[in-house]
Amino acid sequence: MSQDLETKRAGRREWWALAALVLVVLLLAIDGTVLYLAVPSLTTDIAPTATQLLWIGDIYSFVLAGLLITMGNLADKIGRKRLLLIGAGAFGCASVLAAFAPNPETLIAARALLGVAGATLMPSTLSIVRHLFAEPRQRTTAIAIWSAGATAGAALGPLVGGALLERFWWGSVFLINVPIMLVVLVAGVVLLPESRGDATRPVDLVSAALSIVAIVPLVYAIKHWVGTGFDWTVVTFAAAGVVAGWLFVRRQLNLEYPLLDIALFRRPAFTGAVTSSALSIFAFMGLLFFFSQYLQLVRGYGPLRAGMAELPATIASIVVIAFVGVLVTRFGPGRSIGAGLATAAVGLLLLGLSATHSGYWGLGVALAVLGLGVGVAMTLAVDAVVTAVPRERAGAASSIAETAYELGGALGIAVLGSIQLANYRSHVNLPADTDPSRVAVIEDSLAATVATVDDPGIVALAQDSFAHAMQTTSFIAAAILAVAAILAWRAIPSHGTVKVARHDEV
Repeated sequence: MSQDLETKRAGRREWWALAALVLVVLLLAIDGTVLYLAVPSLTTDIAPTATQLLWIGDIYSFVLAGLLITMGNLADKIGRKRLLLIGAGAFGCASVLAAFAPNPETLIAARALLGVAGATLMPSTLSIVRHLFAEPRQRTTAIAIWSAGATAGAALGPLVGGALLERFWWGSVFLINVPIMLVVLVAGVVLLPESRGDATRPVDLVSAALSIVAIVPLVYAIKHWVGTGFDWTVVTFAAAGVVAGWLFVRRQLNLEYPLLDIALFRRPAFTGAVTSSALSIFAFMGLLFFFSQYLQLVRGYGPLRAGMAELPATIASIVVIAFVGVLVTRFGPGRSIGAGLATAAVGLLLLGLSATHSGYWGLGVALAVLGLGVGVAMTLAVDAVVTAVPRERAGAASSIAETAYELGGALGIAVLGSIQLANYRSHVNLPADTDPSRVAVIEDSLAATVATVDDPGIVALAQDSFAHAMQTTSFIAAAILAVAAILAWRAIPSHGTVKVARHDEV
């Protein structure tokens, strides 16, 4: 190996810096799922209305998803380390405000501020990883660690929330962010190098506004579909998002310095990598949405035990770190991503086969296989996305990967959650003489059934229906990932890494 290549290899300082960045990603992912367990005690304390409760839960992801593209470009302009440190401080302050919120309005505002801060942090972490690790094998391993933090955080949210809420009040799920962000601030100042793109490159404010108007209504439509059902609201907001998205794309094609380089999506390898990343998290987040309910409502696990039962997926996504570099070197990105998606499909198939059996081991093995496949596919897809542009545009590319992550997760919950609910209702075969009011409760959700129905036979029937519905939904998700595996294998080249664009191409 040449001396020039050796000088590009990261040392101990870079790996410690990566640890600080992964801590940020882990915390942000936990923050996206930890709140749901706190809803009962939060409701008792500050008494939000049903509408306010929805906004408390959803506004974080709305703001985060809407600002990712803008903040990724801003990071390239003013400096990724600077934006990350600003975001870390803001995240800590917003967490304190949320923890001690005296009323629902304050909590909603604090959650919105957390979304703004999170949007500054997510693209910055990934683009700094790209800057720290120039050698391809090390960069792939580093992104594997980063990806493990993102997937592990989503799975650990219920576990962390359960552990905190067994001992402390609901505000503890926010207050735990403060010491972690203090560590990140200190580590960031000491360990992280500053990097930026072309400081003279403008950030088009009209494009920034259009990107928000395109993404936020779409995410709102998805969440409304899951939470309330399909109605005119879903159609209206989805249409508004599509129109704004169309206007955004047209504007990008005519700008000298676009906020989002649409030309990148003309490359099958780049588009395939973005799609693979989105579908990986689509399956993972969609699974967590109904699988956590399955463990608690069908298996009777408490929140803490349910979180621990999901750990095989987290552990497997971490194990990926040990071999993903060797895998991509030997087989290439396309084949490796395709194999990862196919492995995740097998995991979902095994999960479906185990759903109607009483033992845990089948579920544990299925989760491990799923976590392994998602870990490989997501790591290499993200690696392909962020290396498809020059290093000075790493923030913009990172924001594309992060937006794919957020939209993939939202779509996974919406699509798979809706399929699960439809299958559940179709499997519930109640006796003909069942009280109509009780039928409405049972068909609404399994959670409502377990909470309000006192007939053990009816509850058991609903639980069995939910288990069979989860089986069908898992099979459908497995089929989607199997098709995605074939597309990734064919669209993403395997004879080398995704070609990096020249400066004049971006």
